[in-house]
Formats: sequence, C-alpha cells, structure tokens
Amino acid sequence: MHIKDIHNICVVGSGSMGHQIAMLCALGGFQTTIQDVEECALQNAEVKLHDIMDKWVKKGKISEDEKSQAFQRLTFTTSLEEAAANADFVIEAVVEKLEVKRDVFARLDRIAPSHAILVSNSSTIVNSLIADVTGRPDKICNMHFFFPPLVMDCVEVVMGEQTSEKTGQLTMDVCERIGRTGVLLRKEISGFVANRILGALSREAIALYEEGIADFKDIDTICKKALNHPLGPFELMDLSGIDVAYYVSVQRFAETGDPVDKPATCVEEKVKAGTLGRKTGKGWYEYKQQEGAKS
Repeated sequence: MHIKDIHNICVVGSGSMGHQIAMLCALGGFQTTIQDVEECALQNAEVKLHDIMDKWVKKGKISEDEKSQAFQRLTFTTSLEEAAANADFVIEAVVEKLEVKRDVFARLDRIAPSHAILVSNSSTIVNSLIADVTGRPDKICNMHFFFPPLVMDCVEVVMGEQTSEKTGQLTMDVCERIGRTGVLLRKEISGFVANRILGALSREAIALYEEGIADFKDIDTICKKALNHPLGPFELMDLSGIDVAYYVSVQRFAETGDPVDKPATCVEEKVKAGTLGRKTGKGWYEYKQQEGAKS
C-alpha cells in the first residue's frame, strides 16, 4: 500500500484532539469519518470546527471553498462499524487509559479492512502495549499529535518492534499530506521525546510548588520570563487538561512502579474536584465560561 491508496481515514474520539485531527485529514483531501460514543460530543466537535474554520477564512488562511470542501469530506457518527468498515487508516484519540485503548484496538481489528493501518495518538502509551490485541502488529504504531493539532506542527511517529517499515513510512506520508512535520522514532519509550522532556519540567515545577518554594503563578512567570517559554507549566496543564497529565502519570507509574512517576497529590486533588483547566473553567487558574467552553 502507498499513500495514493489511502482514501478513507477514521478518527476515533471527537475530544480536544480528535476533532482537530479529523479536520486536518479532511483539509488534506482524505474522506474522513470521526466517531464518538456520545452524540453530544460529535455535535460540540462540529460546532467548534465551524468556529475555527470560519476564523481561518476571515484570516485568509483558507478560502470559503476550501472550507466547504473540507466539511463535505467530513462525516460524524456514533457507530464504530460505520466509521471503520472502509477505512484505510485509523487514528485512535480516546482517553489516555490503556484498557480503553486496548478495547478500541481489538474492536477496530475486527471491523477495519485487513490492509488498514491502526495508529494511536497516545501521548505516552507505547503501541507495543496495544498491538497484541490485534492480528496486525506490523500495521500498528503511534502518531502523536500535539495540542492543539490545528496549530501545532510536529507529529511524533513511533515504531514498535513489530511495526513494519512500510507502516512507519506510510504514517510519515500521511503527516506530509496533512501539512504536519513528522519525526520518525524507531525505538519506543514511554512518553516518547517531547513529553519526557516536558514531563521532567512539569514534575520539578510541581515539586517546587508542593514544597512551598514558590507559588504556581510565580513558577509560571519565571518559566516565561527567564526561560522564554510561551506558557508556564501550570498554564500548559490547564490548556491540555489536568486530567490528561494525571492519566499519563497513572500509566507511567503502572509501568515503572517508580514513586517518582506517581501522580502528584495536588494534581490528583484537582482531578477529583473536577477542576481540570480551561475546559471546565477552572484549574490552576480561573477562566471565563466562554473560554472554558472553547478550549
């Protein structure tokens, strides 16, 4: 199979990552189906995408015709069977929980055509922990987008031991087709490259906060003013979702058993309280309801 043979893409999950990944695929010329178990999630995703694309048109990033064509290539459904039955390439973008991803991949393996490549957008879970539930381990890899996908250019394409060269190359070709810079990693490691570096920064920032060395706002200010980071680590957690950071830590701790990887107390408290960042209107910082709804 070559890139010219990939016509239909299925994106599983319409959350903060999935709906934007799907739009990238539609803009790239692929017939794209986005699937979610919740109808209201699909409706919210469609509203958000229209809002973003309208802004793109106003800014001159795309034409009205390009926007219309992209939406014509985009389909929304709650049926995984409908979404994946004719897919040539599937991108999983569900919650960062291993058992959920394994269940999704097992179902996809039964539904999707035998030639279809199945990739995970996981930000930390390596594909070898998922591939064994399928009969196509050579066609499984990671395709890690960064938030928000319609803005961030980089995609980490990660091969497992059983991932074929053809799968790795085709995934890189998809990155190019949708206008993203793919970086091919031939060796798996939990968290890949970007999130291991970011995770080290985040863990140190949280430790400094929990030890009372500095307030989280001051830590963010230092990172932005002294290190020239566009966002501080606490602001970034709010943007990505504090629950995402929590589940990443839970998974990492389950894999390593190292206390260093255990979710921080202050993060766990926010997850239990449901204050997850911009998407809930409150996390480390408070946001206007409109901002929370849009993120």
